[in-house]
Amino acid sequence: MPISPGTRLGPYEILSPLGAGGMGEVFRARDTRLGRSVALKVLSSQLAGSPEFKARFDREARTISSLAHPFICALYDVGSADGADFLVMELLEGETLADRLEKGPLPLEETLRFGAQIADALAAAHRAGVVHRDLKPGNVMLTKGGVKLLDFGLAKLLEEPAGADASHIGTAAQPLTSSGTLLGTVPYMPPEQLEGKEVDARTDLFALAAVLYEMATGRRAFVGESRASVIAAILRSEPPPMTALAPLTPPALDRLVRTCLAKDPDDRWQSAADVARELRWIGSGTFPPAEGVRRPRRLAPFGWVTVGALAAAILLVAAGALRSRGPAPAIRLSLLLPGEAPTTGPNAFRGFALSPDGSRVAFIARGPAGRELLFVRPLASVSARPLAGTEDAGFPFWSPDGRFIGFFAEGKLKKIEAEGGAALAIADAPAGRGGSWSQQGTILFAPEMTAPLLKVQASGGAAAPATFFDAGRHDINHRWPFFLPDGRRFLFYVHADRSHSGIYAGSLDSSNVRILVPGTSNGEWVEPGWLLFGRDGNLMAQPFDERLRPRGEAVPIAEDVAFYRVFDSADFSTSRSGVLAYRPSTELPSRLVWRDRSGRELGTVGEPAWYRAPHLSPDGTRLAVVKIDPRSEDGDVWLYDLKRGAASRLTREARQVLNPVWSPDGKRIAIGSDQTGYFDLYEIPTDGSGAEKSLVRTNDFKFPTDWSRDGALLAFQTTKASTGWDVWLLPLDGSAPPRVFAGSRYFEGAAVFSPDGRWIAFVSAVSGRPEIYLRLVQGEGERLVSNAGGVAPRWRADGRELFYLGGDDRIMSVAVEPGPAAMASAPRPLFEAPGLGYGVGLANFDVTPDGQRFLLVTRVGTAARPSITIATAWQPR
Repeated sequence: MPISPGTRLGPYEILSPLGAGGMGEVFRARDTRLGRSVALKVLSSQLAGSPEFKARFDREARTISSLAHPFICALYDVGSADGADFLVMELLEGETLADRLEKGPLPLEETLRFGAQIADALAAAHRAGVVHRDLKPGNVMLTKGGVKLLDFGLAKLLEEPAGADASHIGTAAQPLTSSGTLLGTVPYMPPEQLEGKEVDARTDLFALAAVLYEMATGRRAFVGESRASVIAAILRSEPPPMTALAPLTPPALDRLVRTCLAKDPDDRWQSAADVARELRWIGSGTFPPAEGVRRPRRLAPFGWVTVGALAAAILLVAAGALRSRGPAPAIRLSLLLPGEAPTTGPNAFRGFALSPDGSRVAFIARGPAGRELLFVRPLASVSARPLAGTEDAGFPFWSPDGRFIGFFAEGKLKKIEAEGGAALAIADAPAGRGGSWSQQGTILFAPEMTAPLLKVQASGGAAAPATFFDAGRHDINHRWPFFLPDGRRFLFYVHADRSHSGIYAGSLDSSNVRILVPGTSNGEWVEPGWLLFGRDGNLMAQPFDERLRPRGEAVPIAEDVAFYRVFDSADFSTSRSGVLAYRPSTELPSRLVWRDRSGRELGTVGEPAWYRAPHLSPDGTRLAVVKIDPRSEDGDVWLYDLKRGAASRLTREARQVLNPVWSPDGKRIAIGSDQTGYFDLYEIPTDGSGAEKSLVRTNDFKFPTDWSRDGALLAFQTTKASTGWDVWLLPLDGSAPPRVFAGSRYFEGAAVFSPDGRWIAFVSAVSGRPEIYLRLVQGEGERLVSNAGGVAPRWRADGRELFYLGGDDRIMSVAVEPGPAAMASAPRPLFEAPGLGYGVGLANFDVTPDGQRFLLVTRVGTAARPSITIATAWQPR
């Protein structure tokens, strides 16, 4: 029978498809009796066609359903309705381990933690007499609460009758990971399973070892060009040592995996519980390093250190290392930044820089008057000193002699003496994105979010182009320059289409450039030849020779480093002395919380995740929100039916997605997405019935902010080299090209239409700080609404009230008289809502059409106080 949304199979109502495979199709469904969402797997007719299978299936499914373990996906029910046989399982949100491995190997800590959880699940099943028989990355789901094993025991249910001929599997023309006539997935099957012998719990331990090998190295343990060659490798060969592929692998883990990959089951570990304990012991860090290999330790803070004597020791160690070029002991400490240091917005990223000799750190924090200032702190001191005249500074960098600090503020590239003095403007930079100062006195800088690099003398003068956009790469911006020691060559980041983005090398003597490391992070060079950059939340170090040719593989030297995809930036800084500084990630999962007008919590939506940009549908019955991967900042738009509690994923690409906004009829959603490398505008049907439609494609960064109630106009926010962030309007009938609505040299954004279509509320920084303004869509009328700063305006559905996030982190209300006058009352506070802002005039909240309830993105737990980790002797050896 055809199955579509709305179909009922017994008490289960189909909501949306989730996927399909060899067993059949999987759907999101609702248990109408218990009111919960479930995953419903409809078995293929080939599997469920015989009475013998159905009887055996029902009998053994009852056994598997008794497995209650936090790391096993629960099997709730089996049933049959209208000729369809089905399984009812726990509904999970996350990604499979197979999907995660497409991005590369996992960090060691995750490999050990997830591996121990899988082993725990296996141990529980084995005690109940159930063997998985098809453990593989595709059957492991990574969720916020840990792993969940899928299809647990179903391999046993689906086993072929005894005597099935498996002799032809070596010539079967099908993918290596598919299940053939022999039960299981070939690359993870032990010899006894391949030979059709009796299997037991040790069969699962072989598969677990193969999965651990792949998690740690990014490569399968047994590979080949055909199924036959893979089987031959499993029967006769040994995989390369894990340390050969991932040098930082603890030898104890390599030994554990090799033992479990033994050809004879008697030579393996005999218990999954013992394997779980061994993995946790390895994770405790008490094992010895490999002989002849010095294993770099994770550069994690060992405590909040504010004693100047220890900081001074770093300087002595660094100085001694420079003199002797001998090995130096590793020292690590964490510098707590002032509580007013920014945790969101541009200055929360690339907001600090080490001096060239590693003795001082310049950083951004909020000064006594509430404005963000540049501070300087010697590492040997417990106090930091603000530099007057650096209000609203961003992205600091040092002169080679440590005398000056360059920074960006008020649309200019500026410099100031580190000991204080007047801040001097050097060149125009409407929205600077990083600078570097050479020994010869040249400053290389990114003047704008969507522009090539410029060069200028530190003493001032005309700025000249230093890099040029390449149409073949579809360049969007060049940023984060870093001079190499010769003062001529430099590194910089190119944001282009996905196949060309990465760290490039250029020279002041030539316009030729070449890519060094693909990816999404800035890079810095450290003698005697290390290129440092961010990848998947790790700080990586890769050796290069003097000609910038790679001499080996990149290795992680620090985990959980702050990264922000919008800025293409991992948050770290290096010095010539070898001292390293980085900012640990403070990203926490969040909840979607309902609050009333007094701030009282009323309930939640969904499970904790990393949410951004919640937008309620015009009728208030549905929610569109972005869920992101905090390591990569890629995300998808999810839709929640607030009446039924059902959730479905609308987008399914590995990309950044920004600010989903609803059409007035709720049938479409507009998004900003970088799927082609550019942040372009797209329109998506909310019922999943059609493909995405491109609305605007240009070389500028852009995303939508609102859809007019008559459906005629889409407001979007974009950035231009000449004016910075602006508000534009797009006629959706194609009658005219997009037009600028607010495009001064000051910041403008976050535009939303009044319900009657006459006015647009938007954010402007024309006064020196973000405030909320009303401006006529047609005509010249404009008025200021907020009075102490504000971002993220939101209208009540009748147009009689406007809400926004005030400068003091409170939700504010303004009564508005609809019509051509739009008279507004004085703002009044409703409740405090800290942590909602996330830059460019936006905020993580929305309001119901009647203005009585607010949906807020609220962090789970308390974020750590901003800090910078300082480290020496981090170089891999």
